[in-house]
Amino acid sequence: MKQAKQKTSGAAVPTMDAEAIRRALQRIAYEIIERNTRLTDVVLAGIPSRGVEIAQRIAAFIHQIRKINIETGVIDVAMHRDDVGTRSELPIVRESKLPLPLEERTVIVVDDVLYTGRTVRAAMDAINSFGRPARIQLAVLIDRGHRELPIRPDYVGKNLPTSGGEKVQVRLQETDNKPDAVWLGKQ
Repeated sequence: MKQAKQKTSGAAVPTMDAEAIRRALQRIAYEIIERNTRLTDVVLAGIPSRGVEIAQRIAAFIHQIRKINIETGVIDVAMHRDDVGTRSELPIVRESKLPLPLEERTVIVVDDVLYTGRTVRAAMDAINSFGRPARIQLAVLIDRGHRELPIRPDYVGKNLPTSGGEKVQVRLQETDNKPDAVWLGKQ
């Protein structure tokens, strides 16, 4: 037993496979349906790149369950980050595309991993540059803790407590050309 432990130490450990990811996103879809009585007013805004794919998958589950088409969009956070001036490299800027107008709508920000909360704060700033939605909610596949800002997700696929020296890696077939999986490893 001790040898097996030494062999895997430092290596990435799978925490979710494709089926676990599918179930988590389907559960999030059900929770969104339960909490939002006017689904036609909901917009799923994914943060590039995996958040966009996750938003589309959740929208597809909602369509399967309720036969309602939920609008999806892309909300790029690159120029709204609070560390943009301190990074050694400039961020890659992608086009944001949201169904307008946002007023009187619920925008659900979707991302793969919630960590410090700074990306979500940047997403809220970016959304506000398009209009003032009635509500903003947050859906994440993984919540790993370690918040630096008072941000809490409304919908979570899996809580995955981590240490500061660990890294969560989400792989999706569409974005990474590898089977869906979530891995936990060392930084």
